[in-house]
Amino acid sequence: MILAYIKEIEKAISDSAIVLSSTIQKHFSSTKKEAYLRGNLLFLDMSSLEFAVYLTESGRKSVLDKYRLQYMDSENSLVFRYDNAHHHKNIPTFPHHKHLHNGKVISATPPKFSELLEEITAVIAR
Repeated sequence: MILAYIKEIEKAISDSAIVLSSTIQKHFSSTKKEAYLRGNLLFLDMSSLEFAVYLTESGRKSVLDKYRLQYMDSENSLVFRYDNAHHHKNIPTFPHHKHLHNGKVISATPPKFSELLEEITAVIAR
């Protein structure tokens, strides 16, 4: 199931019209039941996405245990970041949340990678 999750990420990247370049590092446990992915995407407008995800396999599904999906503009200023760091306990979706460029933190659940790229596409189109 972890490999299917990784293939979903890779497909979303390859299908995206806005990705200029991508780098992904994959690290697997010896049992292949845990994986750590780290990557960087560069977009046509020179904005970028840095991501890190830690996955475990539980039964017949992948569990996204830890993640950080950080989108930055061409000047390396934060546009938004999804993560599940254990702060912001007042947010209804704790520990999942989204940081906005203005410093505000809002409720959010982790998006599928294809949804994340759609969100970035909308930002770039503005």
